[in-house]
Amino acid sequence: MFFDRPNSGERTVLVHVVFKGDNYSPDVQEFAELAESAGALRVAEILSKRASPTPSYLVGRGKLEEIQHAVLTQNADLVIFNRTLTPGQERNLEKVLKCRVLDRTSLILDIFAQRARSHEGKLQVELAQLHHLTSRLKRGWSHLDRQKGGIGMRGAGETQLELDHRMIRQRIKSITKDLTKVRKQREQGRRSRSRSDLPTISLVGYTNAGKSTLFNRLTLENSYVADKLFATLDSTLRRLEVENFGPVILADTVGFIRQLPHTLVDAFRATLEEVAASNLLIHVVDYADDGKLDRIKNVNEVLKEIGAESIPQLVVYNKIDKCGAFEPKIVDDDDGLPEKVWLSARANSGLDLLHRAIAARLAGSLVDVTIRLTAELAKLRSKLYEMRFVKSERVDETGASCLKICLPLDEFEKLLKQGAKRVAIPELVSEDNKHLSVEPKINTA
Repeated sequence: MFFDRPNSGERTVLVHVVFKGDNYSPDVQEFAELAESAGALRVAEILSKRASPTPSYLVGRGKLEEIQHAVLTQNADLVIFNRTLTPGQERNLEKVLKCRVLDRTSLILDIFAQRARSHEGKLQVELAQLHHLTSRLKRGWSHLDRQKGGIGMRGAGETQLELDHRMIRQRIKSITKDLTKVRKQREQGRRSRSRSDLPTISLVGYTNAGKSTLFNRLTLENSYVADKLFATLDSTLRRLEVENFGPVILADTVGFIRQLPHTLVDAFRATLEEVAASNLLIHVVDYADDGKLDRIKNVNEVLKEIGAESIPQLVVYNKIDKCGAFEPKIVDDDDGLPEKVWLSARANSGLDLLHRAIAARLAGSLVDVTIRLTAELAKLRSKLYEMRFVKSERVDETGASCLKICLPLDEFEKLLKQGAKRVAIPELVSEDNKHLSVEPKINTA
């Protein structure tokens, strides 16, 4: 039995199911936000605790009657389970409840379908939906069976179910072909960026952690931002000038969520390959979220699934403005490299620390030095300003520019070869800006 789904505003009953000894613990608030993000109007919530699932309905008879009563009294159009339902369970529940029933996977797919904006994003979501739908066609069209014998019952030799399966397989094949082209285009883009020696940084994190807001602050872009789950589905790449380092490519990516459906991971693999090919991951965490430690674990599980677990990470605790008078700061790891940064993208606070942390993670050691450039090297001076290496400048008695700069060691060596003169002993600076009393080994020949 199938039910038409209204466009929005469905009166919805949410059902949370917990089994004894199960590692999965439902996040009631997150599930409610997911439902509301899809346009559902929550009218009732029901919690079921059982020793084990029932094969026919997932829940027991008593709880099923409670759900049925809620549907009738609240005039609900939809019931959503915070679990994955088998096709059989979904059909059985719809027969009893006399309304449409969705599971967690279907809900997330629905949200992705609403959020997709680019042609690639729409293809990826449609592919995931088709894979999910294939297993739910069984017995859906049995009333149109045309393979039976007898007068008036002969048909083309295919049931409507088989026709649907064939059409879906053809569409999946077509979408997969289109996405293969997209993957090749992305690979060409990555090779082009590799030839230009521009490192790629990807923003990753749990959905609604503030990645797009941070992306906009860093790149001065105006990408879509909303305080809701999965506001961003389409990857956006922009050039970013990192202070004390130079240009990089910054990528904003789709947010993760626990138990992200495998169909979505597979469908978005072309997009997620951008993450796996990055030089650095900025793992954005909502610091005001009480469940942030679980969120970090969930994101790392997805990163492992797409083969990105070995890429260096810089954890950014965002939204510290929601935690009172919390000040931006950097914490280093045992090797002296920045490991965590506290900031607020919305309040535009702590972004200078993030620039410094990114530069340190990409460059390793930074050189803090004063150089002298004569008038003939004016173009080199302009380039240093363009790459945001200059901290201060003064002009000496001969008219030459004395620039105090902070930049990667290899970039400093290039400057010396282009005619820059060192007028002070450079010092290596660690990422927390504490000067070390070690002179770098620089070839001045």
